[in-house]
Amino acid sequence: MPVWLQSRCTEERISQLLAPFLGPARLSATQLQQVSKHLDLLLKWNSKINLSAVRDPEQIVARHFGESFFAARHLLNDFSARASAIDIGSGAGFPGLPIKIWAPALKLTLIESNHKKVAFLRETIRALGLFGTTVFSSRAEKLNTSVDLATLRAVEHFEEILPVAGELVKSSGRLALLVSEGQISKAQSVLSNYQCRERLPIPLSQNRVLMIAHARG
Repeated sequence: MPVWLQSRCTEERISQLLAPFLGPARLSATQLQQVSKHLDLLLKWNSKINLSAVRDPEQIVARHFGESFFAARHLLNDFSARASAIDIGSGAGFPGLPIKIWAPALKLTLIESNHKKVAFLRETIRALGLFGTTVFSSRAEKLNTSVDLATLRAVEHFEEILPVAGELVKSSGRLALLVSEGQISKAQSVLSNYQCRERLPIPLSQNRVLMIAHARG
């Protein structure tokens, strides 16, 4: 049996690991099944291509899925059920795919330029049945759209991509950054046309925060 399959988490254990990030909320049985499938695919593909430096399944659930669901519950409670979102530099699908699992009606575009990661994302979307989710296989600068929400987490060239992300958000929209506390001041200086209204410490993290910035338009 492959190592990635031997080390899989049960759905009950996944639920336990996600509890600190969800507050009073809980995932449905269907949502837990989707998380489990996403995790299994990530572990399988991670043995061939580098999707995540974190290899332990429980750490993946807590650090990647947990942080993503923490963002989802704070970002989507007061959004329209049919809001649009983009996830820039989606990689293994964080935070975009957990956000979609949390809000199935969300119209989501994952932006990823690495072709191997694009293949992983497309297979995962198909396996999880995440309708209304597309993958844009290029750089964010080439996307011609405007959305209600843009998310960024662990992207390369952070300072360069922030203005691009800001331009893709509607005047009434929000930009959500999952970053370290040390990146906040730089983000604020780059995003001069945004107002940072919330900085929420991420559970079980020493210096990670969810920064939510609103367009001034």
